[in-house]
Amino acid sequence: MTEAQIHELLDKISLLQQEIGKIIIGQEWVRDQLLIALLAGGHALIEGVPGLAKTLMVRTLAQAIDLPFQRIQFTPDLMPSDIIGTDILVENPETGKRHFQFLKGPIFSHIILADEINRTPPKTQAALLEAMQEKSVTYGGKTYDLEKPYFILATQNPIEQSGTFRLPEAQLDRFLLYIKIDYPEANEEYQMLEQTTQKNGVKVQSILRGEDILIFQDLVKEVHISPDWIAFTNQLIRSTRPKSSETEVIKKWVKWGAGPRAGQALILTAKAHALMHKRFAVTQEDLDKMIAPVLRHRLLLNFEAEADGMTTDDVIRELID
Repeated sequence: MTEAQIHELLDKISLLQQEIGKIIIGQEWVRDQLLIALLAGGHALIEGVPGLAKTLMVRTLAQAIDLPFQRIQFTPDLMPSDIIGTDILVENPETGKRHFQFLKGPIFSHIILADEINRTPPKTQAALLEAMQEKSVTYGGKTYDLEKPYFILATQNPIEQSGTFRLPEAQLDRFLLYIKIDYPEANEEYQMLEQTTQKNGVKVQSILRGEDILIFQDLVKEVHISPDWIAFTNQLIRSTRPKSSETEVIKKWVKWGAGPRAGQALILTAKAHALMHKRFAVTQEDLDKMIAPVLRHRLLLNFEAEADGMTTDDVIRELID
C-alpha cells in the first residue's frame, strides 16, 4: 500500500468512530477497545450491568461496517445446534428422493453478537470455541470454513447476578479483550436521556468494508515494536505466574497466571492501538492502555484473593505498580 492509501484507511477509522458516536454517547474507551479487537483480528467480551447499551453498541458497530451481522440471544434452553446449525431432511423435486442437508446456523456470518453469553450452560457456550479459534465449524464429520473477517462480540452481565453461568477458562482465553463497561458520567447520561426520549432521525452510515478490515489487520502486524518492548511484555506475562513470579501480590493472590497467548494479545492490540492513533511504532502508552483488558480474564485468583475482596483489576494494578 502507498502512504496515501494507508492514511485514507486510517481516516476511515476516525469516521467510523464518529458514526458510532452518533448513537452511543460517551464510552469512548469502550468503543475504541471494540475497534482494536476487530482490527487486531480477535474477539471481545463486554461485561456490564443491564441497561448500559452493550447490545446497542455492538449493533451500531455492525451497522457502520458493511458486513453481514447476526445476533444470538443466549438463554438457558439454547442448544449447540441452535448456534451451529443442523441437518434437515429435504426432498429432491425431480427424483423424489430424500437426503439430509446441512442448514447453517447464525454462527455463519461475519459479525456475531453473542448476547448475554453467560445465561446459557457451558455446553452451549463451548459451541463457539472452534469458531473463535479455528475460524471453522465441524458438524457431522465435515468442516465448514467461516468467511473472513470473522468477529464475535459477546456480552455478559456480572457473574454475581442471578441466573448466570461462569464462562470456562478455556473459552475466556479465546477472547482477545475483556472489556468492562461502567455507568456513564453525569453529563453523558444527561445527553443520553435528552437524545433518546424525543424523535431522533439519526442514521448510521456504513464506513468500512470487509476488504478494508482485512487490509487493516495485515497492516497491524507491520507496526514496529522494539525488542525492548517485546522483552517487557515477556517479563510482564511471566511475572503473572505464581511459580516463577518474584512479585508478592502474584504469589499471594493468583492461582494461575497468563499463558503465551496473553503476550501475543498484548503486542497485537498495542500495535492496533498505535495504528488507530496514526503511529507506526508501539510506545509504552500503547502497552499500558492494553494491559488490563488483555489480562483481566487470564488471571485465575485463589481463595485468599476472594476472601480479601480482590478482583483481577486490583491485582493487575498492584502488579503494574
